[in-house]
Amino acid sequence: MRVLSGIQSSGKLHLGNYLGAISQHIELQEQHECLYFIANYHALTTVRDAEQLRRRTVDVALDYLALGLNPARAALFRQSDVPEVCELAWILATVTNEGLMRRAHSYKDKTAKGIEPTMGLMSYPILMAADILIYRSHLVPVGRDQIQHVEMTQDIAARFNSAFNCDVLIRPEAKLNRAPLVPGVDGEKMSKSYGNTIDLFDEPAAIRKRIMSMKTDSTPVEEPKNPDRCNVYAIYSLLARPEEAAEIEAAYRKGGMGYGEVKKRLFEVYERIFGPARERRAALAADPDRVEDILRDGARQARRIACEVMEEVRKVTGIVVAGNTTA
Repeated sequence: MRVLSGIQSSGKLHLGNYLGAISQHIELQEQHECLYFIANYHALTTVRDAEQLRRRTVDVALDYLALGLNPARAALFRQSDVPEVCELAWILATVTNEGLMRRAHSYKDKTAKGIEPTMGLMSYPILMAADILIYRSHLVPVGRDQIQHVEMTQDIAARFNSAFNCDVLIRPEAKLNRAPLVPGVDGEKMSKSYGNTIDLFDEPAAIRKRIMSMKTDSTPVEEPKNPDRCNVYAIYSLLARPEEAAEIEAAYRKGGMGYGEVKKRLFEVYERIFGPARERRAALAADPDRVEDILRDGARQARRIACEVMEEVRKVTGIVVAGNTTA
């Protein structure tokens, strides 16, 4: 099966990104044909600084590679290195109902937070549909908040096939990530827009400070605690080994362990996982040509598929491109 996912280059990747998506992406490369793109076109809905966007795009590539993405098993590329995706997005827009866009939860949420309601923000699901459909993706790993976008993609593909009496675009299916909701330091969903993240590759001192600042209740050390209501334990249980999580859970229920001790243990587990990755990332950052070669190779793999799909799309729609004898 072909797996497709993208991640925006709109800011530093954080623990929520890792637990909610990246860790599963890394696992899937051992089982399927995987295509992962850095969504720099999507990032333009919020990023207005060219140098910042270029830097953040490279940062995402460094993060994925440091965390274990193997370019020999999965294609990693910039969204903008496959320009055909924008061509398909326009064609899909011609068969997509405007009301469908207005029903998008993400559009409502972002405009409610004060993000300018541009046409790019409103038509975000159409570009996402093009991202998915142009590679004939079978599975799209997403969190619960993105399921609607995959359902919209299914609807858009069906409308295109019906409109042009064809079966060019295949129906993708959502694959739910194991940890769709990761709490931030304030207990709300971890999100860049909430300012409550634990960034993946900050310096250890900064990571420790963020973890020690995590919101907890006022239950005394000696009293039993409910692990199901503790944000610190929620993250610890996602990162630690099963036996380690079980030990903390038992100590919570028994009483005698304070939140400060659990936070210290969380930091230790965090460093055990991300400390070596931080070192790999530094080595990759010192070799930018290697990273660029990986992105270009990934783009060549992805574009080969995209061009084949676009030839069929142009043929059934009647779009003629100079030099394209199959159109």
